[in-house]
Amino acid sequence: MNNNELSFVNHLGELRKRIIFVFVFFTILLFGSFLYVQEIYEWLVRDLGHDLAVLGPSEILWVYFMISGIIAIALTIPLAAYQTWLFVKPALTVKERKTALAYIPGLFTLFIAGLSFGYFVVYPLVLSFLLSLSAGQFETMFTAEKYFKFMINLTLPFGLLFEIPLIAMFLTSIGVINPMLLTKARKISYFLLTLIAIFITPPDLISDILVIVPLFVLYEISVTLSKFVYRKKHPKQPETVIPMKKTS
Repeated sequence: MNNNELSFVNHLGELRKRIIFVFVFFTILLFGSFLYVQEIYEWLVRDLGHDLAVLGPSEILWVYFMISGIIAIALTIPLAAYQTWLFVKPALTVKERKTALAYIPGLFTLFIAGLSFGYFVVYPLVLSFLLSLSAGQFETMFTAEKYFKFMINLTLPFGLLFEIPLIAMFLTSIGVINPMLLTKARKISYFLLTLIAIFITPPDLISDILVIVPLFVLYEISVTLSKFVYRKKHPKQPETVIPMKKTS
């Protein structure tokens, strides 16, 4: 086995060790969250107005694990980001190491902010719209599993989408993207964000707008933050030209 193959095997071993560490931490948090999941469940259904139905004895257990899983994912993000940083650390310069490490708290904060936006803004809006469709025509009954799947499908994507500005800053700081590229890709990005908004909301123009507008704002914030990072990194570099890396 030559040096390149040996190095590759060592990298795989290091990656495997960190993935296992994150998985063990996630598992501990999952079962730790499960101890308090009944109180969290009661808080989540506090405004529903009626009890949720279950179709089998195992369904409520599955719902509890779904709730515990979201909590565990949120709390695991900082550790997973830190383990990722440790893995790529040897390939980064001293300045890049410090920069990447500084973004870790923001990942957790923005994920929670995205979940909050999805839960407190988008979810009530969409649920109210769907209930209005059945008013006077159908008897509404929710099963616990479908109700919480519906809730998670509307909130979890926003936790991920709210990471966009921070990711844009980080990728700009290490030279992968720049504000000129983000500006040039604005039209296609708006199109993709619109598709995402339409996909996760009901076929209602108001609901679509209330989701699309925050996503567009997030993108513009990403462009602005990318410009800020780019100017700090290249104080004399004009933003009107996309710098090309030299090829050997």
